[in-house]
Amino acid sequence: MATRPPPDPWLDHRLTAAARGGDAEAFEQLYTRYRDWVVSLALRYTRNRDDALDVLQETFLYFLRKLPEFRPRAELTTFLYPVVRNLALTRRRKRRPELAGEEILIEAPAPEPVDHDHSRRELAAVLRGLAAGQHEVLLLRFVDGLALEEIAAALAIPLGTVKSRLHHALRTLREDARTREYFDRDTGKTRAE
Repeated sequence: MATRPPPDPWLDHRLTAAARGGDAEAFEQLYTRYRDWVVSLALRYTRNRDDALDVLQETFLYFLRKLPEFRPRAELTTFLYPVVRNLALTRRRKRRPELAGEEILIEAPAPEPVDHDHSRRELAAVLRGLAAGQHEVLLLRFVDGLALEEIAAALAIPLGTVKSRLHHALRTLREDARTREYFDRDTGKTRAE
């Protein structure tokens, strides 16, 4: 699973300003910088590579249309995340109209386990048991590596809600015997923190 590009707000701001001024190479650099992350994220929701690639194209077409008035206030992933998510969920619903948005998120694949002896199916089962909002925040934090503030901006929810969802998700994982081993016994922190 591709992780997001290393944060470089200065580079993104410079490339965005240049692209807004008509520099096609700057837009191409932004595309190259974020394409793997967009496809990976879209694949999480669509679970179909062709659909994920279509979402990639649609995402950057949308970004291109928004470029004239786009003024970055945070990292570009914060702007792109809801675009990718919404486009991917729309594609998924067209393929499987019987699923609602929350059910789609719960079906998202689990991240690779840290302990390779642990069953991926058990980890996936525990993650599916989380509330959809908790699951999404957990994936954004530990799979995509977004900061709490970025998650709040991407989901358009208060920072306190992000913290609460993450806290409850981690508590559930910490208390479940199938995932307890992912936490340090002394601190209760995840190995990923």
